[in-house]
Amino acid sequence: MITKTASAKWQGTIKEGKGSISTESNAFQDQPYGFNTRFEDKAGTNPEELIAAAHASCFTMALSKELGDRDIHPEHLETKASITMEKDDSGFTITKSHLVLEAKLPGADEDTFNEAAESAKKNCPISKLLNADITLESRLEN
Repeated sequence: MITKTASAKWQGTIKEGKGSISTESNAFQDQPYGFNTRFEDKAGTNPEELIAAAHASCFTMALSKELGDRDIHPEHLETKASITMEKDDSGFTITKSHLVLEAKLPGADEDTFNEAAESAKKNCPISKLLNADITLESRLEN
């Protein structure tokens, strides 16, 4: 079992307040976040951006494993995740994570690549965590 931790601090009201996020590894230490970084594109981070980073990195690592299991050794994998949050009657909900993958895999065939990518999309731990529609676009370079 693996347990990783992060912490968030907050002071003030939802719109005027501000907070900071820190991680156990110190990759983030008191990184600012708030209403303005979430809804107004101000400097700092926000939960959706962090989820996107987590999903992109988790998927990419899972894909590396899937490819290795098929004796394919990636030269380059790059994934961008876009998180969609929508407001409905119950409040805000993350409804989608869209992954865009570019891969350089000399000698790999398209079918094997697509099979590995779909398996990684379905089975990476962050994909399993998200209760959202997860889509994938991929481009293979040989």
